[in-house]
Amino acid sequence: MTRILVTGGAGMVGRALAQALPEVIATDLARGDLPETHRFRRMDVTGTDPDTVIGDEKPEVVVHLASIVTPPPGMTRQQAFAVDVTGTRNVIDACLRHGVRRIVVTSSGAAYGYHPDNPVPLTEDAPCRGNPAFAYADHKRQVEEMLAEVRARHPALEQVVLRVGTVLGAGTQNQITALFHRPRLLAIRGTDSPFVFIWTRDLARIVQRAATDGPPGIYNVAGDGWLTVDDLAARLGKPVLRLPAWGLKAALAVAHPLGLSPYGPEQVRFLQYRPVLANDRLKSVFGYTPELTSAQVFDLWRREAGL
Repeated sequence: MTRILVTGGAGMVGRALAQALPEVIATDLARGDLPETHRFRRMDVTGTDPDTVIGDEKPEVVVHLASIVTPPPGMTRQQAFAVDVTGTRNVIDACLRHGVRRIVVTSSGAAYGYHPDNPVPLTEDAPCRGNPAFAYADHKRQVEEMLAEVRARHPALEQVVLRVGTVLGAGTQNQITALFHRPRLLAIRGTDSPFVFIWTRDLARIVQRAATDGPPGIYNVAGDGWLTVDDLAARLGKPVLRLPAWGLKAALAVAHPLGLSPYGPEQVRFLQYRPVLANDRLKSVFGYTPELTSAQVFDLWRREAGL
């Protein structure tokens, strides 16, 4: 069997992957909800742990899931950078130093950035521009640039880069799902605010294939289709509050410094120009068709969330 090591193994995707690949070596800061039957090693990607652990375990494949999607209260941008960017560099360096054959990296559709001229839908050939104002999108852009440099300099290290859409599964709760719990869904006038979703179980199966017999390459990961904010509101039975972009920016510019909102005016772009991911290459080249469409993923999450 292929010897596989997973970073961020105690997270939502890591736990789902552990069910599909019970023989993996899971690493994280703490075991969390991982079953006691799974091998676990503590690893902090921000320091020297990747070199030590990967050197000890000598995996053929490393699945790098460790990143900061929803920063916990009090986390600074520098701390998130240390995990997202420095941590990825440390893992890649350890893979190169210890002869790892393949690395699988969960990137994000956010790497494309929130831009008014993004094509709808976006293919993998679109540039990863990120947004400096969004830590997560900016960090994923930098990771993508790092991976491109490594592909050019070290072609012997196979890469599977997964640009993942919004992940939903049983019990998923984050800053995006918080939007769906509001009495009214927020939208910006003149925009559809589209969302693409991928089911947790589909993502685990995709990562499993990427770590075993899937072809290397870069793939968008999303269910078929997308949902506009009006589609989401109709499914939730809620009204839509449409605000002008300038008005919401002005309100957040006042509310955020006063501690009345966790979001600043830059968040308006998040609602205006969400990247819509085309999954054609995932199906035709990678060889995986998601079991659930974006609409089915959302409906499954909505029912389990009691909405």
